[in-house]
Amino acid sequence: MEIVEVSSYEALPLLSLNHVSLLCRSVWDSVRFYEDVLGFVLIKRPSSFNFNGAWLYNYGIGIHLIENPALDEYDTVNELRPINPKDNHISFQCTDVGLVIRRLQDMGMRYVTAVVEDDGAKVDQVFFHDPDGYMVELCNCENIPVIPISSCAFKPRGETFKKAPAKCGFMENVMMESLSMEMMNFSF
Repeated sequence: MEIVEVSSYEALPLLSLNHVSLLCRSVWDSVRFYEDVLGFVLIKRPSSFNFNGAWLYNYGIGIHLIENPALDEYDTVNELRPINPKDNHISFQCTDVGLVIRRLQDMGMRYVTAVVEDDGAKVDQVFFHDPDGYMVELCNCENIPVIPISSCAFKPRGETFKKAPAKCGFMENVMMESLSMEMMNFSF
């Protein structure tokens, strides 16, 4: 099977995910949820905004809340939505899924668990909703390594005797080098 490149454009100079923006019925209910359940911290928001909202930050990511009290007008279902792991969601890695489950139980929150397995590696997942029905996943996803699907051969930087194929991009080589370094760290 041949892998066909989708685009001939060079990758954009992206660094990381900066924030997720969510509409919410009540900014303060959502702020309490993201602070109390997920450990985010309320941070200063630009004063030029002329609408109610809040910014939270932790773990290298921001959550921007935008209040829209009319959110119910767009949602024809007023009953609790089922927690479906195949629905849209935001996911955070955690070190102890069992602790997360105990916390959710202590708070009386509904949740669903799932397990993903691949080549002997196992990922535990827990899914639940925020006050506005957005699904959140917490998992130990680092148990399954990130391996780019690419036709590029790994070429460590600085190695001159082996030239990477012309269609390999810089990021593919950086990802493969990072992966190999992580794997070396596992082996010692």
